[in-house]
Amino acid sequence: MNITSSKPRRSFWPYAISIYFVVFATFIGTFITWAVRQNMDLVRKDYYNEEILFQKQLDTMNRTRSLAKEVAIRYDDAAQAITIQLPAEHQAISGSVHLYRPSDAKLDRELKLAPSNGSQRIDTAKLQPGLWKVRVQWTANGEEFYFDQPIVIGG
Repeated sequence: MNITSSKPRRSFWPYAISIYFVVFATFIGTFITWAVRQNMDLVRKDYYNEEILFQKQLDTMNRTRSLAKEVAIRYDDAAQAITIQLPAEHQAISGSVHLYRPSDAKLDRELKLAPSNGSQRIDTAKLQPGLWKVRVQWTANGEEFYFDQPIVIGG
């Protein structure tokens, strides 16, 4: 009698399952590392405090709405400048101009509002091209006003 001892065949499946779980764990680890390193920049750092003051902002915007024909923000691409036009009766005013970049909070600019004859010109040569929101806040005759308008600065 010829008895040959043959080794049992090794199955491919334990190796395939092990390789699958190693590749899956590597993918999940890589994805988590990538997700943690993403910039989760909120629009503002004091976002929640701003929401609390929202009703005051609405009142200010409603007050400004009555002056809608007298308030304007225009961008002149050839001159690379923003012109802000305020009502003529608002002589002794104080306020600020906030150039807000929705895509990158690091590019935001805050300027003092100092109109001459009811208008102020802001040079935009150093601003990056793209969408900006010009937000103007001012106080005149003891009342606060607010106006904002999006503009697109060309490249």
